[in-house]
Amino acid sequence: MRSFIALELPEVFSYETAMLARQISRQVQGRFMKRDTYHLTLAFLGDASDSDIMEAVCVLDALEGSGSVSLEIDGLGKFGRASDATLWLGLRPDEELMLLAERVRDGLEAAGVAFDRKSFKPHITLARRARLGKADLQGLPFPQDNRACRLTLFKSALTSGGAIYKPIHSVGLEER
Repeated sequence: MRSFIALELPEVFSYETAMLARQISRQVQGRFMKRDTYHLTLAFLGDASDSDIMEAVCVLDALEGSGSVSLEIDGLGKFGRASDATLWLGLRPDEELMLLAERVRDGLEAAGVAFDRKSFKPHITLARRARLGKADLQGLPFPQDNRACRLTLFKSALTSGGAIYKPIHSVGLEER
């Protein structure tokens, strides 16, 4: 099962991110993501076995109540060429966010669960196959800083209309 572990975005933050994407879509062509797909991936497991999924659930359970993490905007960025890019909203790699990603990845490694080991670059994908022109994107309504309180293991199904994400298991990060 294709899966990943991600932070869910607070409702207001997600809404404000959608407003930003809507503003950008007036100047940039591409396949913009739907608001309900916004998330912050901490570890991509890829095609995981049932036993890997069970181990990943245990990793999440061990992090329950470990504390919410800050979401602070760090600007826009892209992966790929300007003519065919993945456009994203970057988040500042502050200590608590980076520590949570490290704890997730260390837990997966200790459990023997394979995951994509690319270095963690905190971002939220806004658009795929974006064609970025020379236009200067000024006056954009960036989301206000917020805190993420939910860590979720998602399964991902690829369809012709894009990926569909379904939660498998979630834990709250708020301390009790």
